[in-house]
Amino acid sequence: MNLIIKTDALRLQSPQNSPSTAAAVLSYAVADCELGKVLVARSAKGVCAILLGDNAEELEADLADRFPHSTLIARETMVKNEVAKVLRFIAKPSGGLQLTLDMRGTPFQRHVWEKLKAIAVGRTVSYTELAKWIGPLANPRAVAGACAANPIALAIPCHRVVRTDGDLASYRWGLERKRTLIEKEATV
Repeated sequence: MNLIIKTDALRLQSPQNSPSTAAAVLSYAVADCELGKVLVARSAKGVCAILLGDNAEELEADLADRFPHSTLIARETMVKNEVAKVLRFIAKPSGGLQLTLDMRGTPFQRHVWEKLKAIAVGRTVSYTELAKWIGPLANPRAVAGACAANPIALAIPCHRVVRTDGDLASYRWGLERKRTLIEKEATV
């Protein structure tokens, strides 16, 4: 079970700031954006979650579900630079999104996510095409599952993956958000 602490003034007291203790603490903030709300969370290693949604409570619950053994602390000061970069990207995707990431997933998921990061702004690929990038035996459904498990929206651009016929496939954070992102990026 995790602990959600909502305070900006909290100081963490950890003995010698051991890596295992630091990795278990996630600082996060929720901000308004043109896609609704965005939650950005980081560990001592980097950004581990960018979640999109309609309200802060849903996003906080999603974060808690994704990181059940972590202590979650609402601390805007710890993630303000990352939040600012994410908001700039949403407003103007041509600038790119350069963040240090803490990708947590299976080796296969992380491999798919690395390939997703290579898709240029303004471009889309099909699940089948992405599976071929992974390897000759990669299954498009397994690739789609890895995309659906992605907790770092935008920085790992799973929104750039579409069906073979070019139609939008499902998107964890809603098809309208996916459509908006693809349309904005297409103008780059």
